[in-house]
Amino acid sequence: MTAATLLRDVFGFDGFRLGQEEIVEAVSLGQNTLAIMPTGGGKSLCFQLPALVREGVTVVISPLIALMRDQVRGLREAGVEAGALTSGNTQEETDAVWQALEEGRLKLLYMAPERLAAGGVPQMLRRIGVSMIAVDEAHCVSQWGHDFRPDYLRIGELRRALGVPLAAFTATADAETQAEIVEKLFDGVPPVTFLRGFDRPNIHLAFAVKDQPRQQILSFAAARKGQSGIVYCGTRAKTETIAQALREAGHAACHYHGGMEAEDRRVVEGRFQQEDGLIVVATVAFGMGIDKPDIRWVAHADLPKSIESYYQEIGRAGRDGAPAETLTLFGPDDIRYRRQQIDEGLAPPERRMADHARLNALLGLCEALECRRKTLLGYFGEEATACGHCDLCDKPADVFDGTTPVRMALSAALRTGESYGSGHLIEILLGSDLDKIKQRGHDQLPTYGVGKEYSRREWQAIFRQMMGHDLLRPDPERHGGLRMTEKARPILRGEDTIQLRRDTIKAAKTGNKIKMLVSEDDAPLLSALKAKRRALAEAAGVPAYIIYNDSTLIEMAQKRPMSLDEMAKISGVGAKKLQSYGDAFLSVIAGEVAQLHPARRKMAGRSEGSVYDRLLEVQADLSRGEDGTGKPMTCSASLLAKVAQMRPRDMATMERVLGAKYAERFGDAFLGVLSEAS
Repeated sequence: MTAATLLRDVFGFDGFRLGQEEIVEAVSLGQNTLAIMPTGGGKSLCFQLPALVREGVTVVISPLIALMRDQVRGLREAGVEAGALTSGNTQEETDAVWQALEEGRLKLLYMAPERLAAGGVPQMLRRIGVSMIAVDEAHCVSQWGHDFRPDYLRIGELRRALGVPLAAFTATADAETQAEIVEKLFDGVPPVTFLRGFDRPNIHLAFAVKDQPRQQILSFAAARKGQSGIVYCGTRAKTETIAQALREAGHAACHYHGGMEAEDRRVVEGRFQQEDGLIVVATVAFGMGIDKPDIRWVAHADLPKSIESYYQEIGRAGRDGAPAETLTLFGPDDIRYRRQQIDEGLAPPERRMADHARLNALLGLCEALECRRKTLLGYFGEEATACGHCDLCDKPADVFDGTTPVRMALSAALRTGESYGSGHLIEILLGSDLDKIKQRGHDQLPTYGVGKEYSRREWQAIFRQMMGHDLLRPDPERHGGLRMTEKARPILRGEDTIQLRRDTIKAAKTGNKIKMLVSEDDAPLLSALKAKRRALAEAAGVPAYIIYNDSTLIEMAQKRPMSLDEMAKISGVGAKKLQSYGDAFLSVIAGEVAQLHPARRKMAGRSEGSVYDRLLEVQADLSRGEDGTGKPMTCSASLLAKVAQMRPRDMATMERVLGAKYAERFGDAFLGVLSEAS
């Protein structure tokens, strides 16, 4: 039977959606395939139909039990023999799947990637006649992506073991992630690739600067009462408080996050699928397994992680093609939190730089000057005209020529070596009378005090827009110091101009000061120190606080010790931990660490250490005698350490410590050093 006939008779559709037919044909022919399609674009059909066309069983690797159960239920309703082997199965369900496999009735077998770790899986799949592998949510193979699943790395090995074609599907994969998918799943041999349009024209896009955010969410929900919706939050606690506020306002609402018991999560998932008009307030733990077609709105109470996350999360609305709406709230504290997440990650610096660029792209969407859809599709490499169906098409942004303040900010960054965050640069532009500005000589810069036209909060909004235009990126290797991109240079040189949004700058309010552990300038370094602590703790298999507690790391970030002697003075370091971890943390703060002799390391932070260093200097001057013509002679490090610790007071004692030969060359000079030190 042909795919078109099966499409009509089994699934009840008269025709394919745009782009589906070519993918179905390639997969049906057994070609290795990568399809990148928009959320809600009909990905599942692109492997379910070929599974019915082809002989044998298609094994589907899918990341969430809820998603698998939902698809299996839908296929059975359509009369297709499908089953899932998951940890959520009852024994009866598992037995029924095995019986269908043994009898040759099953066409689609769904499995979680974690099951691939079990021994004998390739042999079992070969025995039951698997003829194709389909991988849903293929971006989970990306080691540095937000949905990384380690067991996805086993899929390429499974493909080789079975010798069957593989079809991979995802809704969000930038060029970097696509390359990872090709490398990990297809051994670097490019598959037939389909990149389908990312536009979801039925979804209305809107953003707003946070201003009493809880009330903003309640107002948005009130205007859509009785409609199914999702509110995404950045923290578990916030899901509970907003869900409670929605219930008090008369909505049917519940919360969902990864800290809940598995059974409680299943109850929420079941309610959301079955109840009309239910609002789920959730972290991103909720969504990958949700295929409810009539979600009418999605709101973000906090800024998502990246532009890819944003696209995936809003894509859960309006899958039935009917109109749907979105609202995304953002503010400076969101951005600081997202930056901190990136800086505290264990990814290499170049990857963290790329993640900052992705966050910049999302800020660019937040601060867009024209049509949101045009900006969003532009990020995914698609050209579009103004949609007439987003908040900026409804009401154009209030823009002005921002070239002058942008050049001021770029100049301040360049003149301070691109080594400081926005907090420090703003203080320079405002001409602040702070000790840290004076100590570094930044009150002498031409840009000192030139930006008094704007308030501190307005400057923060300007810097936010500059990052949204990708003119500045935080550099993980400089602990958040803002580096100019090539895009910024023509503006700095006066060869180009730039428009900024006046409305979001003027909307910047003083508000309540968020209490931070350290200053904005020290926050990226604290994040880097925490990342180092986490890596060491994981390697040692101990809790993070066993390495150093938070207060010790905070003091390191504030005082920035540049040597082991200075590190030893940080509260909570101690001699043993200095020996174990001193170099590792010092390298985060100061870069390459000068290696010390073990005898000198033991004296780090003690007065004997500075005495040792002075003895070393004096010895260097006298290594060939006072006139510089004698035979070269130096004391060993352990001998110098002995002098520094025992501190002989006279030549006789010095001679007993050094021996006659060394005492004759260095004795008087060493006694002089010890006299100065006493």
